Amino acid sequence: MSLVDNIYSDTAVRQFSIMTVIWGVVGMLVGLLIAAQLAWPELNFGIPWLSYGRLRPLHTNAVIFAFGGCALFATSYYVVQRTGQTRLFAPRLAAFTFWGWQAVIVAAAISLPLGYTSGKEYAELEWPIDILITLVWVSYAVVFFGTIVKRRVSHIYVANWFYAAFILTVAVLHLVNSAAMPVGWMKSYSAYAGVQDAMVQWWYGHNAVGFFLTAGFLGMMYYFIPKQAGRPVYSYRLSIVHFWALIFTYMWAGPHHLHYTALPDWTQSLGMVFSLILLAPSWGGMINGIMTLSGAWHKLRDDPVLRFMIVSLSFYGMSTFEGPMMSIKTVNALSHYTDWTVGHVHSGALGWVGLVSMGAMYFLIPRLFGQKKMHSEPAIEWHFWLATIGIVLYIAAMWIAGVMQGLMWRAINEDGSLTYTFVESVKATYPYYVVRVAGGVLYLGGMLIMLWNVLMTAFKGNVQPVPIPAVVAHA
Repeated sequence: MSLVDNIYSDTAVRQFSIMTVIWGVVGMLVGLLIAAQLAWPELNFGIPWLSYGRLRPLHTNAVIFAFGGCALFATSYYVVQRTGQTRLFAPRLAAFTFWGWQAVIVAAAISLPLGYTSGKEYAELEWPIDILITLVWVSYAVVFFGTIVKRRVSHIYVANWFYAAFILTVAVLHLVNSAAMPVGWMKSYSAYAGVQDAMVQWWYGHNAVGFFLTAGFLGMMYYFIPKQAGRPVYSYRLSIVHFWALIFTYMWAGPHHLHYTALPDWTQSLGMVFSLILLAPSWGGMINGIMTLSGAWHKLRDDPVLRFMIVSLSFYGMSTFEGPMMSIKTVNALSHYTDWTVGHVHSGALGWVGLVSMGAMYFLIPRLFGQKKMHSEPAIEWHFWLATIGIVLYIAAMWIAGVMQGLMWRAINEDGSLTYTFVESVKATYPYYVVRVAGGVLYLGGMLIMLWNVLMTAFKGNVQPVPIPAVVAHA
């Protein structure tokens, strides 16, 4: 065995970690701009490339796949090495996944504002970019599962189960939903039509949430919360039950996006039922993560990094309660097409995905750059409070606006005519859009502080090879 085989392969981890923060700032800056455009439409400046319709998919792709994706690549590569006590399989292939993924992101940043889109939510990128995504993702799977195979310990820690499920399922989702007939270099038509296309899209769309934005980040949670808290996970048995229940149930919940559409009613009901069942494993995971702090709650007073992680679980629990409730047909009749849905999505995206990713990055960055701690601990504290207050302002504004919109749209006079015009509901929503912008400013401000803190830590860092422990111990 050569000397290099006894050293963790962390180059790709460092690269993905830095880009997580950079893309986070970019994605949230675009999000803030389009939120401001909804309050003040003149902010598109009459430029087609800056219109809401073109920037909105850029925002979602940047936050989900650039920010969230880089966080998942970084943490999964880090965790699979430490829990397997082995070096990454095929480090050069891992390097390809980094540069390939950045190429995908740049291609999205160019093509979406230019108007090249398949029109599918979270899958807007056209077929040449989809092929590159597939090549990167297959390489990612080879690196991850190759590392699992060459691990030095017999046990596969539960975080890797969640990462593995996320990698495999996203591969299937991407291949099936992106099936299309190219008719030009940047134009294609879906392989499906009508209600079948809608069903495949929301099977993909909801499971992109379920596996990309949930299972992958639960893998993050199951490693980094016990490590930051210095305590074992509350119940390892519950984590296994959580895993199997979650991955089985999530796959069937997609039809709840298509209530009151041409989708057969029984399919809508099936999606609703599985969405309600989903509450149990989701809350099981939340409770398992939070209860890991049993006997160590005092650490939350002094450790802002741990606070990021635990508060993220609170938002995860809130979002996974709200989602099943909104899938109930009678509730959905009020919430559908309103900003309540936007509030729900962002309580999960900003609260769960955002905060747990930030906590994981604050854990990783000092270790990856040979430092004992981040450049500025007070800056982490500032970031936490700006982010948390920003989230609360954002989602509270959207909840109130959404319920108000739903009630206004369904209000009728005694003669059966509508009480309010649609324009009146838009006018009534305006103050809440302004509050959302304020929340976005705070959240972005926190991300800018994080970027400064991370870059300062990296620049003064001294990267040292990390030896793999000779004696096998728990991760």
